[in-house]
Amino acid sequence: MPLKIADGFPTILLTHPSGSSAQVLLYGGQVVSWKNERREELLFMSSKTNSKLPKATRGGISVCFPKLGNLGSLELHGFARRMWSLDSDPSPLSPANNQSSVNLVSKSTDEDLKIWPHSFELRLHIMLGPGKLTLIPRVRNTDKKAFSFVFALCNYLSVSDISEVRVEGLETLDYFDNLSKRDRFTEQADAITFDGKFERVYLSTPRKIAVIDHEKKRTFELWKDKMPDAVVWNPWDKKAKALPDLGDEDYQSMLCVDSAAIETPVVLKPFEEWKVLKEPHQSSQH
Repeated sequence: MPLKIADGFPTILLTHPSGSSAQVLLYGGQVVSWKNERREELLFMSSKTNSKLPKATRGGISVCFPKLGNLGSLELHGFARRMWSLDSDPSPLSPANNQSSVNLVSKSTDEDLKIWPHSFELRLHIMLGPGKLTLIPRVRNTDKKAFSFVFALCNYLSVSDISEVRVEGLETLDYFDNLSKRDRFTEQADAITFDGKFERVYLSTPRKIAVIDHEKKRTFELWKDKMPDAVVWNPWDKKAKALPDLGDEDYQSMLCVDSAAIETPVVLKPFEEWKVLKEPHQSSQH
């Protein structure tokens, strides 16, 4: 598990005998690259890279905890966007080949308690396998009182052309449409396709969601556990131009499909731990 400095950031490089690789920043525990055995990049990263802390670059796979969105004094994605540490309490699922996995931890600070008065430990196990990448988060309440939180893994997928992509597995489900004042609707389409700005939170979703890229003849399969919601987002052209950390044309080659627990926050009693027992993020290419 080599640790190097890439573009000014401490970065962990994961490799697998199959030829696949992944790069993980200690800042935010953010996965910024995932390449398959053919060296094809599977994750989208904004063309407007950010070379300065404390702002993370838009893209890859990132953690949102304990809030999602700009609520009060918390940053947009909560406490996850800061420097993490290598974890001395590794996941029991760590493989014998430590070149292909890493365990990270972020703990609450005195400054955090001034903003959100609950002490916690946030852990993330990242494991690279043949044709898949697994992220297993754990949240422990180290406080003397219960607290609730929302959680998301934001997955920015690299696609050939957003207009040639469809998402399967969310048909007939209820969703909140953030473009219609968060009104609740039921999905009527057989599969989701894209021809304009899109921002929906799908509820009670299945464990597997498929993202099919027709031009690349590739399918991402996102597997998740204990995260019943899914956020599907593409800014389209006008919003992309308004976002300072996204290139004007970037929307054409990206789709964000988040695994999340949003509608019903997770409640943890003192010293309880919330952990995903199975693979919350697994993608494969066909």
